Amino acid sequence: MNFKVVITISFVGCSSLFSQSTAQTYEFMPNSKDTINYTDVSGKKQGKWILFGKHKPNTCYASNQKAEEGLYKENRKTGIWMEYFCNGNPKNKITFVNGRPDGYAIVYYENGKIQEEGQWKNNRWVGNMKQYYENGQVQHDFKFNEGGKREGVQTYNHENGKLAIQGTFVNGKESGTIKEYNEKGELKAEKVYNNGNVDVASIKMYDPANETVGKKPEAADNAPKIGLKADEKPLEASKGPMVLNGKHTLYDKNKQVSKDGVFKDNRLIDGKAYIYDNNGILKRVAIYRNGVYVGDGVIEN
Repeated sequence: MNFKVVITISFVGCSSLFSQSTAQTYEFMPNSKDTINYTDVSGKKQGKWILFGKHKPNTCYASNQKAEEGLYKENRKTGIWMEYFCNGNPKNKITFVNGRPDGYAIVYYENGKIQEEGQWKNNRWVGNMKQYYENGQVQHDFKFNEGGKREGVQTYNHENGKLAIQGTFVNGKESGTIKEYNEKGELKAEKVYNNGNVDVASIKMYDPANETVGKKPEAADNAPKIGLKADEKPLEASKGPMVLNGKHTLYDKNKQVSKDGVFKDNRLIDGKAYIYDNNGILKRVAIYRNGVYVGDGVIEN
């Protein structure tokens, strides 16, 4: 049984004009004499802390179920902190320094498999970072500079583990040749980028089955429609029928950017279309030039 011990120490001086009262609290580990959740006389959290369901009312945790654990030093999280899903599997494992995430971090799927891992500093990924599919295959293998922007060779994989996209980034933007592969690992496209912009004339499309090489695609079966959807509009849209021409940024009902670029009569001519899944997670960035779909861009984090 968990219970809290409160020790109150009072000091009263010889003068009735002076008095001071301090308190410290702690709990016992379940089925143990070891103490946890210690608060010192100055009200600062110290040492080992474990938060159970009873500390998080109105959640899915059972009263005696572990929800979070780690160390405090002078009221600041320090070292490795673990958080758990209600099914008991780990939710994340984050390194803290002086109360801030700083160091190696792992985020898990609810099934217990790793979702992403890497170095976290100043509220951004730095160095190497990997994201995984729920089946355990590596989805993205990214490298970030100290400013949190992608730098160097970046890799995307299909869910079967085969290479999907590979190319170089400089300060967060595509640079040089980006290669795309099909789910068999065969080269299907090459595109040259400069400062994040694709050179349409450089695009080469490959058909591995027929071993033929084509020029830039005039159309693509998998290109998303680039007309306006009912829930898309600029932040300051006027009431009534809307006809967009020129440069605009559109947002969906979740206030996420859905299209960004130059429009002509409500049709995206030059720019990017952002496609999200049902959970609002960005899954695809389609690029258009002169009203033609030219391929997918990489997803920024």
